[in-house]
Order: sequence, then structure tokens, then C-alpha cells
Amino acid sequence: MIMRFQTLPDWLAWQERLHPAEIELGLERLKAVLARMGRENPPFAVITVAGTNGKGSSVALLEASLRAAGYRVGTYTSPHLRRYNERVRIDGVEVSDSSLCGAFATVDDARGETSLTYFEFGTLAAFELFCRAQPDVVVLEVGMGGRLDAVNAWDPDVALVTALDLDHAAWLGNDRETIGREKAGIFRAGRPAVVSDPNPPASVIAHAENVGAPLFRLGHEFGFRDGGAYWDWWGPDAELEQLPQPALQGRFQLRNASGVLMVLHSLRTRLPVDDSDMALALQSVRLPGRFEVKAGTVTEIHDVAHNPQAAQALAANLENLAGAGRTLAVFAALADKDLDGIITPMKRVVDDWFVGGLAVGRGSGPEVATAALAHAGIAARSFATVSQALAAARAEAQAGDRLVVFGSFYTVAEAAANSV
Repeated sequence: MIMRFQTLPDWLAWQERLHPAEIELGLERLKAVLARMGRENPPFAVITVAGTNGKGSSVALLEASLRAAGYRVGTYTSPHLRRYNERVRIDGVEVSDSSLCGAFATVDDARGETSLTYFEFGTLAAFELFCRAQPDVVVLEVGMGGRLDAVNAWDPDVALVTALDLDHAAWLGNDRETIGREKAGIFRAGRPAVVSDPNPPASVIAHAENVGAPLFRLGHEFGFRDGGAYWDWWGPDAELEQLPQPALQGRFQLRNASGVLMVLHSLRTRLPVDDSDMALALQSVRLPGRFEVKAGTVTEIHDVAHNPQAAQALAANLENLAGAGRTLAVFAALADKDLDGIITPMKRVVDDWFVGGLAVGRGSGPEVATAALAHAGIAARSFATVSQALAAARAEAQAGDRLVVFGSFYTVAEAAANSV
């Protein structure tokens, strides 16, 4: 097999240009290539996680819990913050450039004349790497939607749907019922379907019933009791008491952790996890870019919040972490986002706004966000890039202030590349 490229940056740059559309949901092309690769049926347990918010936290908790129990875990997530390699981890370690290049070459050889999107190409490469590594379990994070997302080419042993909100409307629909139907597309007949959204759309419940997936809903078949310093979990024929609070910030993390416990309970005969392993995972789990607090004279907080529900959670976390100084925000979002819905909950916690532009696919110049802020009665300073906005905010911040960077994975990634 001849490698088309020798370096990871060359492979990725080519994949970005390979398909005429950045996003094209559907599984026909991908499944055809997967069949030619001979990787249709994974020889290990698969957990698939979909949702609007909470996917990353749930995947991180699943990975941490299973690894604490001694299992070899493959994890596929997106997007990345600093390096593409973050997307594919095996036993907690990012795969190497050479491993990715080899897997890309395998996908390229198998696809023939079939055109693949950037995400499809990467997903197939991840599948190839997992099959080579033979872990005990693989945790897959859906990129967008669920039913037609590339990771749905593999049948999960357990499917988890986290909190649902309006996002990616151009592809998934303009209401929670339609979006819920798309997310529930990861459910499979006879296999547990776990929902950690406390108020899921009726379409999610209906789809589980239609496909014959045993449904486990937060507040119905499982749930939690928050005791402050500790919390309890209850589920079918099981109860765990005096669990430590998750290290991840926000009371809503108990919903994510409860869903994760239900997933692990569903797999208990195949992959048993002790209470002590779960407790260790709760205390040790970390997730870059999700209310990531960087202490200093000026506290810097990075959060990828990019939809109204996530912005509400970010605002609540900031209120719980209130300080004596001002709160300065560096904000940039993609052009297709609900800017009004993101700005509204953040108005009450931000004193000064620094807006940057995003020169990426679906990105926009700073004038779009600046106009949305003006419409909300907020005067903001505008900069061509996130890096420039961040530099200006850092220059103005004084001891005791805090600086919040949010609005997109791209926003946080650019800020992380300019860390001090």
C-alpha cells in the first residue's frame, strides 16, 4: 500500500478539500468503505454517546470509570482543541501521527473513488485503529445528530443520549422533537437506551419504543439524590450511596454522572465496575475546555459553550464562583449559532465584552456578534481575531478580575494556543 502523504498535516489538509461539502450527513458512502475495510462488526463492546450538551463530560466519565476498573478503553471524540490526535485515545493516550497516517492510508486504499468528508475519513481511521488495538471497550462521541452521523455505522451495545437543546438547526431541525428523533437514531433493538436529559422530547421515548430498545430515563428508571458534599444514585435493582461530587464543575454534572452510572450498570455482566472505581473516576476526571479554570492574578476560564443551554450552565457556574472583581468576556461564535440565545444568560454575569472573529468554516467576522450584542444593549469591543481580543482583555484585566473565553471550540482552541 502506497501512502498518499507522509505527514499528518498533509493528510488533514487534503481531507478538508476531498469532499465538496464540509458536512453531509448520511451513512451509505461510509458503510460501503467500512465493508471494504472489513471493519463492520467491532470485536469489543461499544458505547455511543449523543446529545447537544454533556456528551464530552459523559464520555470523559465513562473513560475514567472503565480505565479505573482496569479495562483498556478506546475513545473517539470531536472536535479537538490543540491537536487532532486528541480525537483518538487508546488507554488514555492520544494516538501518534504515524498511527493516524497509517490508518488514513488504509481508508484511502479502501475507499476507491468514494468521496468522504473530513469527519467521515477521521471516523473510519479511528475505527481502524481501534480494531488494530483490540481494547475491551470503545466509547464513541457523536459528532452531529445521531441517526446519520458517521459513528452510528457501528451498533452500540449501550446508547446514551445526554441533554438536548436547539443547535445545528440547518442539519437537525428547528425544534427539540425533531432534534430528539435524530439523536435517538443511535438506539438499537434489544440494547439499552439511556437518556440523561431530565425532560426529553417525546420523540426520543417514541423512537426507543419503535425500535424495541429498553429505555432508561433519568428520574424514572434511574436517578440521583444530591446531598451536598456527597450524592446517591439509584437504578434498577441497585443503589450507590455517598458518592463524591464530580470534579467537573456544575450541579448539572450529576445528571451526566447518573447517566454514566446507568450505562455502566447496563454493562455490569460484561464489564463490571466497582463502586470504588466509579468514586475514583468522579474525583479525578478532567475535561479541557469545559469550565476549565486557570488560576492566577487574573483567573482565566475557558468554556466551549456554543448554544443557549450551555451558556445558561456557564452563567450559573460563574455566579457560583463569583469574585470581587469584574468579569471580562472574550467571545466568538460560528455564524450559524443562536447568538441572542447565547448572549442573554451571559448578560447578567459579564461586565465587559471583547469580540473576535473566527476565520474557519462556518466562521464569521466580529461584526456579526458585535451587532447581536448591540441589539441586546451591550457595547462591545471588536477585533479581527480571538487572539487580538484575548490580548486586549488580558491587558485591561486587573488583579481580582476574571476573564472568560467562550462561544466555540475554535474560540477556546485559539485562546489555548495563546496561553500565558
